[in-house]
Amino acid sequence: MAQARMLLVEDDAALAELVEFHFRREDFEVVRTADGEEALLLAKEQTPDIVLLDWMIEGLSGIEVCRRLRRMGETQNVPIIMLTARGEEEDRIRGLETGADDYVTKPFSPRELVARVGAVLRRVRPALAGETMSYADVEMDTVGHKVRRNGEVIPLGPTEFRLLKHFLEHPGHVFSRERLLDSVWGHDSDIESRTVDVHIRRLRKAINIGDRPDIIRTVRSAGYALDSGE
Repeated sequence: MAQARMLLVEDDAALAELVEFHFRREDFEVVRTADGEEALLLAKEQTPDIVLLDWMIEGLSGIEVCRRLRRMGETQNVPIIMLTARGEEEDRIRGLETGADDYVTKPFSPRELVARVGAVLRRVRPALAGETMSYADVEMDTVGHKVRRNGEVIPLGPTEFRLLKHFLEHPGHVFSRERLLDSVWGHDSDIESRTVDVHIRRLRKAINIGDRPDIIRTVRSAGYALDSGE
């Protein structure tokens, strides 16, 4: 399963730790906050793949956070699951009308929550739930560690494989060199940002076989994106 980035907004510390533990065990990257305003900043800085949002957080309410996430360009299509002690039908409808994709009532089983998140991701981001990812005529088998373009096997080094995998998980998103270093090489990497350019060139050379169009777009002063231009 491709690693998914989760934004968890929950002010019950014990519950937040329990949820984080279960999702990290399922290979999710979990970013956690108890504050609605901070949640909006975190979502803007690094777009999550899914948001778990408590209705009753202090300060900015969960329902208002949901409303604002839907208005932000970066997060308007990110799935949101609301966590709430409110079980009334009227409250559920209000949450869904505000933009939530699903609704889990407390108390809940962590295993059920993991299953519900997986179901939502399969609907909206199948690449995060399966073993094969594809974009345009590029296909990646993450288990067999193989890449094909138009059916032809493309040999890639491990770093280029990870780089392409990251792009396939976020098609159309523009990533700066620093973001790519953080996501592909890791937080503790001491590699210089210009090294990213070298690996991008290698990746391009490998996947742009023959006269195939270049699907790695360079965005001046911003970074790179997987973009077929169609």
